Amino acid sequence: MSYSSFSQNFNTVIIAINVVLAISVIFLERRNVGATWAWLMVLLFLPIVGFVLYLIFGQNLSRFKIYKVRKESEERIAELIKRQREEFKNYRLAYNDPAAAAYEDLIYMNLSSAMAFYSQDNSAELFIDGPSKFEALFKDLEQAKEHIHLVYYIVNNDGIGRKLLECLTRKAEEGVEVRFLYDPIGSYRLPSGFFAPLIRAGGQAAAFFPSKIPYLNFRVNYRNHRKLAIVDGKIGYIGGINVGDEYMGLDKRFGYWRDTHLRLTGSSVRQMQARFLMDWNLAAKEDLGESEKFFPPVADAGTVGVQIVASGPDQTLEQIRNAYIKMIHHAKESVWIETPYFIPDESLLNALQMAALSGVDVRIIIPGIPDHQMVYWATHSYLGDLLPLGVKCYLYQNGFLHAKTLIVDGEAATVGTANFDIRSFKLNFEVNAILYDQGVARQLQDIFRKDMENSVEWTYEAYLKRPTSHKFRESVTRLLSPIL
Repeated sequence: MSYSSFSQNFNTVIIAINVVLAISVIFLERRNVGATWAWLMVLLFLPIVGFVLYLIFGQNLSRFKIYKVRKESEERIAELIKRQREEFKNYRLAYNDPAAAAYEDLIYMNLSSAMAFYSQDNSAELFIDGPSKFEALFKDLEQAKEHIHLVYYIVNNDGIGRKLLECLTRKAEEGVEVRFLYDPIGSYRLPSGFFAPLIRAGGQAAAFFPSKIPYLNFRVNYRNHRKLAIVDGKIGYIGGINVGDEYMGLDKRFGYWRDTHLRLTGSSVRQMQARFLMDWNLAAKEDLGESEKFFPPVADAGTVGVQIVASGPDQTLEQIRNAYIKMIHHAKESVWIETPYFIPDESLLNALQMAALSGVDVRIIIPGIPDHQMVYWATHSYLGDLLPLGVKCYLYQNGFLHAKTLIVDGEAATVGTANFDIRSFKLNFEVNAILYDQGVARQLQDIFRKDMENSVEWTYEAYLKRPTSHKFRESVTRLLSPIL
């Protein structure tokens, strides 16, 4: 056989294999047209190799039921959901904040789709950076008597990481139950023996979706991006701050790290605890029950209305994305967003466009410096669709902005781990607190205004004058945005 004949036959085989693989992708991704086209492009330009990448990065996890819940627990939760639904339908719920009543349909949706119970006996304290958050967290950890539960996407072997480990090890030696869940992809720089002192002291550590084969993880795209800390089932922390010196403002590249985190007390902590236990049981292959020590009686801590909404790739509904859209549609006066990454899907982009066209004051603050280049350029592309409609965009200059907040009309707000991007909506395991309280919402508005003072406005005129190289980068990254 001549070389030309062999080459022709080889190419024919490759094309045939690629067609079969492409059909497989179309079948497996039939619910997501954007992701399907993005993966077909990868297959087209990277035959065979593209399918290997798909196996690693693109599997549809919603086809599998990965969380196992006891039958009696499912029945009890279903009964609680039914009972609270009836309260809303029969108008039996009196709201602490009268403005919250206008968001009853949002509360009902979150209850129905995300099992997010509404409670209004909570207190909420805001932190705007790592030093203030960790100062409060360490104080609470030192006071722990029963248990400490932590889940973080990023844990680094640096100053704050070792300080936290030392504190947890000391508490474990005192007899406090310590469980630390981390994501091995986000925490890829951790040495293998990092948690050894904690484990020797009686604590536990578990990795979420670890690699079964060294250096190869077929769930690399489905990561636990949640950041939760629960102390004695009474105090909960939720927000954007991971465990690393960069979050303390000690990274020379980024400087000051602006983030938003919450300390909650009240019944909302019970929802955070339940979410942690589900993640822990999956990762650690345990079956921690609904022990009273994990869910102690709740004393009224305040008057803030809260729902804890979780979402992940194991779900067909994108609960946090839907909550964002519903909040935007509610807006009559203002929608203010802070996010490090802005890659909305079509429904969220349309919601913002309609809000702007309806006269709502839509403002978005993003970082002035990138930490992920491709995401940065895709973000610019999507903002280009909003700027001509009157949406105001600001580039944060005082370090790096990592906050994930949405504030509507100074009445309702959300703080959590989910960015305004497709990855957070479809691929990551995320959790947000939605707060129905004018006092908290206005605190967040004040923080937003201060961030605006540390930003420069990026106008539509400036966008039109951007270099051709920027336009090219935006076009390429936008095509890949469903899988970034």
